[in-house]
Amino acid sequence: MQEYVTQAVVLNKEPVREADVRYSFFTKRFGKVTGKATSARKINSKLAGHLEPGTLATVRFVEKGGTQIVDAMKSGVVRATMPDLRFLHAMTTEGMPDAELWAELTAEAFSWPRVLAAMGWDPAEAACEQCGNAVAYFYLPRQEFFCAPCASNFKRDGLLLISNGEV
Repeated sequence: MQEYVTQAVVLNKEPVREADVRYSFFTKRFGKVTGKATSARKINSKLAGHLEPGTLATVRFVEKGGTQIVDAMKSGVVRATMPDLRFLHAMTTEGMPDAELWAELTAEAFSWPRVLAAMGWDPAEAACEQCGNAVAYFYLPRQEFFCAPCASNFKRDGLLLISNGEV
């Protein structure tokens, strides 16, 4: 059994069974980690208040038949909104630490152009995939940039607004 302690940003939580919760974190040391917290939805849970999405916390977890969250202590919140956190949850893969992404996620101001650049998709160097104009949106399902007129052809839930005209 391995035990780890690291700083983490809670990206997502989803109920599992009757009282358990599966959490996704972006950690400073390990990148994205997904783990289960047993009985976290019970009224007397010591973890629930420390592990809401957008929370910056010190998290202790163990690897024993999967990742189990055993303790957490909230230390702050990040500036990313719930939709931002959902996009980050969808865009990141487990076990890929990224110091630059961690720095952007925990910065005083959250900026999608800086976060995308940290992840290897720099909007300053991009052009619309269809027409070559300046970019305004990032389309997650295809991982491509589009201008506002071209982006209007896609589903809104996959589009990330990164600019209102200037990147």
